[in-house]
Amino acid sequence: MQPIGDLRGDAVHVGGDARQRFYDSRGYGRPLDGSEIALSRVEAAHLLFRGDLTGVTLGGGDDGGDGTPVGFERFFVDSAAAVDRFAVRYLVYSDLRDRGFYLSPARKPWPGGRVDVADAVDLVAYERGATPDTGAVRYPVRVVGERDSVPAADVAGQTLAVVDEESDITYFEAAEPDLAGSTEYEPPNDLRGVLLADRVVVWDAPEDLYERGFYGQPLTGRAAAVEDAVQLSLVEAASLAADGSLRVPEVVDPDDAAADDPADDAAAVVARGRAVAGDRFDRRLAVYRDLRARATVPKTGFKFGADFRTYLDVDTVTDLPHSEHLVRVVKPDHAFAPRELSLDVRLAGGVRKELLFALTGGDGTTDVDETADGDGTTDVDWLSVGRLTP
Repeated sequence: MQPIGDLRGDAVHVGGDARQRFYDSRGYGRPLDGSEIALSRVEAAHLLFRGDLTGVTLGGGDDGGDGTPVGFERFFVDSAAAVDRFAVRYLVYSDLRDRGFYLSPARKPWPGGRVDVADAVDLVAYERGATPDTGAVRYPVRVVGERDSVPAADVAGQTLAVVDEESDITYFEAAEPDLAGSTEYEPPNDLRGVLLADRVVVWDAPEDLYERGFYGQPLTGRAAAVEDAVQLSLVEAASLAADGSLRVPEVVDPDDAAADDPADDAAAVVARGRAVAGDRFDRRLAVYRDLRARATVPKTGFKFGADFRTYLDVDTVTDLPHSEHLVRVVKPDHAFAPRELSLDVRLAGGVRKELLFALTGGDGTTDVDETADGDGTTDVDWLSVGRLTP
């Protein structure tokens, strides 16, 4: 006959040979005195479901029980009423156990309640072959319901387990990406352009501006009589102007409010950008400048529903590699809706790109800070999110 557990507070105590049977051999619970162990409700429910526990007594008096052991169904319902998100946490725990992982609740006094595990993490899955006492964590798992929201600022390093309304589970890995590019190009410092309503035209752009730096888009066509003209987006133009490479002495549409800004070229372009895109322009400009400072080339990601696509290594546009990332620019306090996150990740994976989120509220017109390596970067926090199969 299998042992019976006793619910005491938020833990189920099991005596007899429980330590050897459950903790030492299979990583369930935490050891107490002698051979006794304590199980979390999720762990106890899983053992009940498997038939490894005969039942659990819910206690008497204030606990509402009569001392008679209950089976999985009653214990599951009782736990779902007593513990926040118990049902979805159980589903994820059971799924990862079935995949061969040992797990612990990510809270003290259980083994997973470590100082290096974020408070928002629900479960810790250990490396295959590792036990809770070794501490070799493979996945810090944050359990999320389909209708929950997830703050973007604190998920790096976590595994998101999203449980949908039909109890299917989708796993996402959130991490800090490596965005070190190797594009070597310095734009000239004597570009002169015309500021139009929503872009800048450089009429006599050097060939390398587009071919090597991948700035803008040439004005081309069959039997074109105009040569060397390149159209720049307002983000590209504002970045070049901030670096002192671009002057915009000519401003078309003098009735526009941007024309009344100071003569400073960068300020004029940024003012036009804000008139076109609002404060979102500043965030996109900050991200654009951060990427350029990392020797990475950002281009519009409009075709993919993103802010940018990126190229880490551009030698020439003629021999252009595939872009590696899709970038969405969001505010620092952005919260993911799991459904939208799933859509973004699926789209990026479908076009063989990594999905990045750039969290910033910074002003892209300010001078960039110097990193420890001497590269200029703006105030941007980076996050990559991708599908994961544990």
